[in-house]
Amino acid sequence: MALEKERVCVTGAGGYLGSWVVKFLLSKDYFVHGTVREPSDEKNVHLSKLEKASENLKLFKADLLDYNSVLSAIVGCTGVFHVASPVPSTTVPNPEVELIEPAVKGTFNVMKACHEAKVKRVVVVSSLAAVVMNPNWPEGQVMDETCWSDKEFCRTTKNWYCLSKTEAESEALEYGKTYGLDFVIVCPSHILGPLLQSTVNASSSFLVNLLKEGYESMENQPRVIVDVRDVAEAVLLAYEKPEAEGRYLCTAYTMGIRDLVDKTKSLYPNYNYPKSFTEGGQFMASSEKLQRLGWSYRPLEETLIDSIESYRKAGILN
Repeated sequence: MALEKERVCVTGAGGYLGSWVVKFLLSKDYFVHGTVREPSDEKNVHLSKLEKASENLKLFKADLLDYNSVLSAIVGCTGVFHVASPVPSTTVPNPEVELIEPAVKGTFNVMKACHEAKVKRVVVVSSLAAVVMNPNWPEGQVMDETCWSDKEFCRTTKNWYCLSKTEAESEALEYGKTYGLDFVIVCPSHILGPLLQSTVNASSSFLVNLLKEGYESMENQPRVIVDVRDVAEAVLLAYEKPEAEGRYLCTAYTMGIRDLVDKTKSLYPNYNYPKSFTEGGQFMASSEKLQRLGWSYRPLEETLIDSIESYRKAGILN
């Protein structure tokens, strides 16, 4: 008799990173439960086209704020990848209701369902946003897993996305420790790389705008970049490696926007790039702990080329 495939659940399966996590899990012969808001929505059609999706992918209609819908997707799974989180593409009028509450309550519901369904391991995708907003971190010191964004500082500077990720990660940590759940946290930096979905997401629109908008001037802020495929690999590694524990920063390249523009321009000279730059800050973060687990990342050129070619294919760029 054939061994039954290991069942895992991916929340936010139709999203930018979630889709890649689903793709990689299917390629490794897992049976995947994917949560989406509306399975019949056109924006999830790319999932059904993934290799092995017809036999090994089941989509569940779930709202992370509705506990029972989360639980029904997770029951029967040995592992859960909590990828879903609200990411605003513009400023939000009511951040507490639109960002923070869904991120925190959604994470609580996922962790509670994992505990109830006796899941063996949960991988929570947090963000470098839960790491970097820390005014007390010594200047010039490389940020690592011990660094946390300061919640009050996020509030006073109105960095609501950073606050939502910090609050949600704290919730996961507290719940996991209280109930003895085996959980690992991955904190990716700014994610670029090819799209599987047909719509442009918030982190990709940053690069699209850099190529299209022809800004007169931009602040040369540091950007910490990682490829979506490398993040998906990191998330699988965090699940499959028994020794994985705690938090992992997941980042590959740190560079000022000016250097990023120069690099992209050398590959694609004809786009409408920013015209000048003002001086920006400094920043360093390390994914050394994740690399010790066996993670590696691809060349930046590959990420940029594959990103831009996928935007062209999707009709987002000419």
